[in-house]
Amino acid sequence: MQTKYSIVKDAIKSQILDGTFQPHQKISSESELMKQFGVSRHTVRLAIGDLVNQGWLYREQGAGTFCADRSKEQSASAINPKRIALITTYVSDYIFPSIIRGAEAYLSNNGYQVSLFSTNNNHENERKFLESILSQHFDGVIIEPTRSAISNPNINYYLNLERQRIPYLMINSYYDELEPFHIVVDDEKGGFIQTEHLIELGHRNILGFFKNDDNQGTKRMKGYLRAHRKHQIEIQPNNIVTYTTEEKATKPLEVLQQVLQEPQEKRPTAIVCYNDELAIKLLEVLRQASLRVPKDISMVGFDDSFLAELTEVKLTTVSHPKSEMGEMAAKVMLDMIKQTKGTKKQSYLENDMVRFDPELIVRHSTMAVE
Repeated sequence: MQTKYSIVKDAIKSQILDGTFQPHQKISSESELMKQFGVSRHTVRLAIGDLVNQGWLYREQGAGTFCADRSKEQSASAINPKRIALITTYVSDYIFPSIIRGAEAYLSNNGYQVSLFSTNNNHENERKFLESILSQHFDGVIIEPTRSAISNPNINYYLNLERQRIPYLMINSYYDELEPFHIVVDDEKGGFIQTEHLIELGHRNILGFFKNDDNQGTKRMKGYLRAHRKHQIEIQPNNIVTYTTEEKATKPLEVLQQVLQEPQEKRPTAIVCYNDELAIKLLEVLRQASLRVPKDISMVGFDDSFLAELTEVKLTTVSHPKSEMGEMAAKVMLDMIKQTKGTKKQSYLENDMVRFDPELIVRHSTMAVE
């Protein structure tokens, strides 16, 4: 549990890191801080004194306490080894190790150390890592956004990266309001080709599962809808299932179990999955219901992860560049660093994005309607 002193100290430090207090700007008075946090003057003075000693604040006799200009300190720290921060939602599972290896290998070959952070798709973790990055010397930041489909509470930290001229780019998705350079898969096209493949096999009752707190899910759902409209197939509202990060382990499975209680003639004949990870979980639900894939129901995943070939039913899925995306992010980041230092002309950055074109990989989890 945090002490009152550390709560006050961390709050002031956060306001410096998110840009609320600019260099040489006067911070809140002791009385204001006492009222804000409900603490004694002694606690406030301890917190401020610590931040003064650490170079975050400075005092002027008779005038108050001010935010220090740390840019000189950061410039001095530039003699340290070259460092890139890599923030992803997850680290050790699914497609993320391949993305990380792709970036890490290229950056290491170019003399950079990589510091790895995992948010677990949680905004509070993202904030802590951004604070850590802003507190230290990093040459650049590669970021996979957290819950990119909803409003982000950490925007000020990204604006502070810009103010400090620390280049950053985003992978897999991006925060639209920041308009950052981003490297993504064409997720809408991916959702479209998933669905069109099933339609071309004669399926008309297609169940779709989409994670809706990440932009990837909303775009894949858009592709699902577009494929139906292109082929003039009526969209059944109940066939669209959305879920959040917290719900991903339970809601899709529960919904499928309910759907399978319907009479056979009303059941979907095919499933479009947000990703391969979900497809494998749903495959187990179908097994428990004694249904066979693809004979009883067809299924398409997304990402062409190692999971796609892990089970006895090899999964039809959509490609994801993985290590290629990681390497591209590393190349663009080094370009951005050079441009920030004024040693390189425009190249990748003539556009604001790199978008990979997905392809359908047909295996054994889909077949024509009999």
